[in-house]
Amino acid sequence: MRWTQTYIPTLRDDPAEAEIVSHKLLVRAGYIRKLAAGVYNYLPLMQRVLLKITEIVREEMNAAGAQEILMPVLHPAELWQQSGRWSSIGKELMRAKDRHDRDLVLGGTHEEVVTYLIKGEVKSYRQLPLNLYQIQNKFRDEIRPRFGLMRGREFIMKDAYSFDKDESSFKESYQKMLDAYFKIFKRCGLETKMVESDTGAMGGKAAHEFMVIVDTEGGENIIFFCDRCDYAANMDKASSVEIDPPQEEDSEKPLQKVSTPEVKTVEEVTAFLKVPARKLAKTLLYKADGKIVAAIIRGDRQINEVKLKNTLGCIHLEMADAETVERITGAKVGFAGPLNLKRVTIIADEEVAHLKNFVTGANENDFHFVNVNPERDFKVDQVAQIRCAQEGELCPQCKKGKLSTSRGIEVGNTFMLGTKYSQALGATFLDSDGEEKPFIMGSYGIGITRTAQAVVEKFHDEKGIIWPASIAPLSVEVVPLNVGEERQSKVAFEIYQMLKENHIETLIDDRDERAGVKFNDADLIGLPLRINVGAKSLKENKVEICIRKTKEVLSIPQNEVVEKCKKLLTKL
Repeated sequence: MRWTQTYIPTLRDDPAEAEIVSHKLLVRAGYIRKLAAGVYNYLPLMQRVLLKITEIVREEMNAAGAQEILMPVLHPAELWQQSGRWSSIGKELMRAKDRHDRDLVLGGTHEEVVTYLIKGEVKSYRQLPLNLYQIQNKFRDEIRPRFGLMRGREFIMKDAYSFDKDESSFKESYQKMLDAYFKIFKRCGLETKMVESDTGAMGGKAAHEFMVIVDTEGGENIIFFCDRCDYAANMDKASSVEIDPPQEEDSEKPLQKVSTPEVKTVEEVTAFLKVPARKLAKTLLYKADGKIVAAIIRGDRQINEVKLKNTLGCIHLEMADAETVERITGAKVGFAGPLNLKRVTIIADEEVAHLKNFVTGANENDFHFVNVNPERDFKVDQVAQIRCAQEGELCPQCKKGKLSTSRGIEVGNTFMLGTKYSQALGATFLDSDGEEKPFIMGSYGIGITRTAQAVVEKFHDEKGIIWPASIAPLSVEVVPLNVGEERQSKVAFEIYQMLKENHIETLIDDRDERAGVKFNDADLIGLPLRINVGAKSLKENKVEICIRKTKEVLSIPQNEVVEKCKKLLTKL
């Protein structure tokens, strides 16, 4: 490819809308262009990257026994209504209507469609196991599209679906996909961690995410790791064990209401009453599917709304506004408590259920209760772990190791769906005893576009992108320092031609630009190798090979360039 004949619109300055480095670099390097919020054009270099990732995914999925199909993007709403996700996914579901006013869905995932496909087609256990996958554009009506391709409204995804006759067979199918995922991401140049995750609107028994660990703001997920065992979970799934829990008091003290004028926050209340934050229980009011619930956690903890939502089994959860808080409690925000709350479901964190003689709001302006005790003073409707795990506490699995955290980017996910969709859509088969049973299903996704951007977030420097050779849009860039100088131009094109003849994907920068401009653009677009052809090196019949990853510069005879590039690319 010649630069002058390729669309590579590089920019000198960062785009105003980009927040993280990978988004900035993909725009500046001419890989993507925004059409609308969360919707992007993939330019020639980006398309080449996406095709390479896609081919790696396809090869490993086929090797694992999955079969490629292609399902419609446009789905009838009835299927989503049958599964219950028409309501549970809510506004993130991209919806449309046809001319007959029938509801339609632009697919963000295809559990309903693939189950409907298999229903009635696969009738016997002898046709199982079965795994079908596709690579396709998906749609999600994100409330706040951000981070470029990380959280978009249209994206490219590989989604696969397994069908098995029993749990034993499903475990084998699930493990095959896990193994394939590790291979896929490794071939893309990424080391990934598999972590436990929340099943969310997908449902099922359990789920895992494949995370790329990064130390930048692009790592929007917080991952907890144990330093002594293999426990790993994302923030919405992780739990932790307190190292030095407060000692339970022997007896319950008399309840007292005390004046706390203009004292609202945890910090203000604990300082005023001279008690530690873990001896205060804060009451947070939420609207769960329109009903008011009170969530109670210790004052030194943060609530995890995903855990709370799962505990309640609700579809929509949002914190109650100040007006609602005052209407329900009779007091302003900062004085809410569980005592005397009427027609409100109370969910207490596990730690609160074991506290004695703690402090809460009194549901009266400028007052708090001290020596509050559950059961004696208020009734708890449900006890559950609804707090966020905390770094430095003990691992819930081995109870010995301490938890640390890292930032991560989710590039893949797997779900143990069980019979959620097969039962909802009536998809059954006959087992070896002639008994009708629902399929046991799994779902497996890889974000193709998200993986590409995760690579950039992981591999870059102050000058630009550093692509792994396996998914780089091209392998080598040939740069004649002065294209107007006859010998430089002649040698550069000879090398370019030799590399192409040896099936090495090559770009030649044949622009009439200063060497500095070319070098800056070469570093920005991030191809693994750059060959500089300049007057100084040509005096010795040599050229320079610059390795983008290590910044190493090698002086190589012209006739050895091809073989040297081949060897270097196997290591990049």
